[in-house]
Amino acid sequence: MTDENERAANSGEEGGVIAVTRALRLLEAFGVADAQLSLAELSRRTGMHKTTALRIARTLALDQYLVQKEDGTWRLGRAAGWLGACYQATFNVQEVVEPVLRELASRTGESASFYVREGDARTCLFRVEGPQAIRHHVRVGAALPLNLGAPGRVILAFSGEPGETYESIRRRGYHLSLGEREPEVSSVSAPIFGVQWRLLGSVCISGPTARLPQAKLEEHATTIIEAANQLSYALAGGQRPVRVGPTATWHP
Repeated sequence: MTDENERAANSGEEGGVIAVTRALRLLEAFGVADAQLSLAELSRRTGMHKTTALRIARTLALDQYLVQKEDGTWRLGRAAGWLGACYQATFNVQEVVEPVLRELASRTGESASFYVREGDARTCLFRVEGPQAIRHHVRVGAALPLNLGAPGRVILAFSGEPGETYESIRRRGYHLSLGEREPEVSSVSAPIFGVQWRLLGSVCISGPTARLPQAKLEEHATTIIEAANQLSYALAGGQRPVRVGPTATWHP
């Protein structure tokens, strides 16, 4: 092959970065519920021609990233499992969550928090204080009611709690509260999901109602949803993240 032909191959469909990207797309076609996938389904999910998908799958199988079963379907191999195990062993949630909370606090000027459900309460797992001298204070590790305040209501709503209040939250994709848990404190919150719509918690900003009337909370709702989507993507390992918002359809 001449130098010119080699450069063309490396910049074309089958070479260089494009080939690596296609191999990754093939691996990412598998979800947590997919024990195996047919070649036709791999082709459909990746948008590749069957012959291209087959060639890449066979290459991945050489190093045990994929395995072809007797019926012709494909499953993830032990090498892919080892990468997943390494990821889980070294994954640091704090390193993912805190930068998003810092950005959220910077953009809104208010304190940002990440809540998770623990039994019948919500616990503040991570928090970044806002830049304002007067602000709402919550201690990391504090257990708070689920049925009071936007973060708790969001967790209840996307845990399947019945009632029109929670149906409304699910339709909007976020919730805001004014003085619900503490007088003169307002908050707006959105849910965070992992793969397969597994609820992980909620993210919120909070501050004095004098600074966060309803109109201001509504303005911040889009920013909160963006942060929730960013965390959902990161905490799901980049695998088919759930996108929250008024047009999303929640699946319990």
